[in-house]
Amino acid sequence: MTTPAPRPPRDYPFEAPWQAQVFAMTVALQDQGLVGAEEWAQALGARIAASAVPDGSDYYECWAAALGDLLAAKELLSREDLLRTTAAWHAAAARTPHGHPIVLDAGGSRAGGVT
Repeated sequence: MTTPAPRPPRDYPFEAPWQAQVFAMTVALQDQGLVGAEEWAQALGARIAASAVPDGSDYYECWAAALGDLLAAKELLSREDLLRTTAAWHAAAARTPHGHPIVLDAGGSRAGGVT
């Protein structure tokens, strides 16, 4: 039995800014013709189907993973670059004080002005 995708809250569809950003990146790639609607639906559907979270609360994590899958499959971004950037972002997020924006420099080593 498949779990239906969760419905976003009525007042704001995203719980965190990164969710809106990954959504916007996907729309931009579709607008540029780099990602088709059918292939996007298949990639997202595969990630949701493979999810171990029964309540669908990982919807945007699945969304981000599906986008990464497509970027790598289309060779728009290597899997290694995706993994490296993801790791750098998580490290920067861990160093960033609450309420400050997470910032990656060119090397991915700086966060929110904190060194």
